[in-house]
Amino acid sequence: MKSNKTNPSRRKFIKHSTSAAAGFLIVPRYVLGGKGYTAPSDMVNVGIVGVGGRGRQNVANLLALEDVRVSCMADPAEYWDLSEFYYRSSAGRGPVSDMIDQHYSEKEMAGDVKEYEDFRVMLEQESDLDAILCATPDHTHAYVCALSMRAGKHVYCEKPLTHNIWEARLLKSLAEETGLATQMGNQRHSSSSLRDVVEILKAGVLGKIKEVHAWVPATRWIVDLKEIPTKERTLPHGFNWDLWLGPRAMRPFHDYYTPVNWRDFWDFGCGALGDFGCHDMDAPVWGLDLDMPATVEVKPAGFSNAEITPYGEIGYYDFDTSDGPLRMMWYSGGLQPAHPALAPQDFNLPRRGALYVGENGIMISGGQDSPRLFPESLANDFTPPEPTLPPTNGHHRDWIDAIKGGPQASSNFDYATKLTEITLLGVLSLRLGGERLHWDAAAMKVTGNSDADPFIKEPIREGWEF
Repeated sequence: MKSNKTNPSRRKFIKHSTSAAAGFLIVPRYVLGGKGYTAPSDMVNVGIVGVGGRGRQNVANLLALEDVRVSCMADPAEYWDLSEFYYRSSAGRGPVSDMIDQHYSEKEMAGDVKEYEDFRVMLEQESDLDAILCATPDHTHAYVCALSMRAGKHVYCEKPLTHNIWEARLLKSLAEETGLATQMGNQRHSSSSLRDVVEILKAGVLGKIKEVHAWVPATRWIVDLKEIPTKERTLPHGFNWDLWLGPRAMRPFHDYYTPVNWRDFWDFGCGALGDFGCHDMDAPVWGLDLDMPATVEVKPAGFSNAEITPYGEIGYYDFDTSDGPLRMMWYSGGLQPAHPALAPQDFNLPRRGALYVGENGIMISGGQDSPRLFPESLANDFTPPEPTLPPTNGHHRDWIDAIKGGPQASSNFDYATKLTEITLLGVLSLRLGGERLHWDAAAMKVTGNSDADPFIKEPIREGWEF
């Protein structure tokens, strides 16, 4: 197994990258030109951080682009068996490096992708990297992104962009300061079906929107989980548990935490809402140009506690908009809204979808299908609006084009941090037992509730400050 196991010079790298951020403004290469500039005809050199299931899928997306070179990767795990999960594959440094090398071999290009356990070592040693794609578990997203951006790398990061609201504000600030090309990995954002919904909302076809409902069937991975595991299990071969924990406090390793089940634990994941909110609340936030909600209340459905996520959720986001109050409701774990009165009785709501209730009628969307309008009179008079959104060539393609000097991708960190913060406000309510929160966005505080503060900015393990 080819691997670079150089000991991480953590203190040296953090000191260097933090000083760089504080001391001068990083100007993107497409503005400067000259040395280091990535011309439209040039190859973009990308390093991958996190090559589990989603990391492997992202690598496949990048390998499909002729002007992208995946030259290195970093992950604490050498191998994961994901055959029993929906990925139906193997992952980790070994399998993914084999996949990359085979791809380049078939194209008669030099392969030998470099492997690292610690992405900080990769950033130190791979000076030719243009960009980083982050597909780690949620709790290390912000750490990877912040250090990568401070090192002058363009960044693509999976959703939710961060694990807490303070981290989202930090990445928004870094994106503004550096001007680097960024994109959050909510891939549905670039789909034609979601964009059709956004265009209809922007065109006002439904009139003033009064309610939005969004639902997903997702639930807990470990159904019978009732408490944090305390008995330590044997570490998988080639797995660095300390690196995987990152900024979280040390605890005994247990296979409940990995490779996918980490979403069931508040320290690492954000439950179904955190997993899908940036997908399924994207269209209403984008199409209705929603800002921060005035109040948020998300109730757990089924067992949950201070450390373990619930089986499902039902939530209420209340927005004050220029058209008046708007309520967005969230459902997971099999919960759905009631059958809408304007839809035919034999119409079945999709397993995953959204319902928009306006003064002129309703719209129901789900999956890759075109949205449906009711009543029939509204549908019969409907003419698709003229496109207003910037065109997309694909979620990863748009990010690469932005690196080469094109416009920022549409789920760039300016937009993505807003969508992530809205999502995480629901997670915050859940973690406070389903309490109704009054959000003071300017102060980044819950009005009258200091108990929320440790979840807005979570404790960081010594040595992992950023």
